[in-house]
Amino acid sequence: MASRGRILEKSVHSEPQISFRELMTNARKNAGLTQSQLAKRLSKPQSFVAKYEGGERRIDVIEFIMICRTMSVDPLAILRKLAKSM
Repeated sequence: MASRGRILEKSVHSEPQISFRELMTNARKNAGLTQSQLAKRLSKPQSFVAKYEGGERRIDVIEFIMICRTMSVDPLAILRKLAKSM
C-alpha cells in the first residue's frame, strides 16, 4: 500500500534502498566491524553481509533488527535517518 501518492519500487536499486544500504554499511564500519566479523557474529557467511550491502538481496525486518543489535546500533536511529532521506 503506497502512501501519499508515492509508487513503491521493489528494486534493490531504488534510491531509498540505496540509502538504506549506505546507512547499514556506515553503521557496520562505525561499529569497527568488517563484513566477515559481522557475519561471524550473526552466524552467517560473509556473503550474507556482502549481498545486502551490495544490493544483491534485501533484508527483512527481523534480519534488520538482529543485524543492528549485533552492531550495537539503534534500529530506530537508522530508520529515522532513512525516513529523512526519502
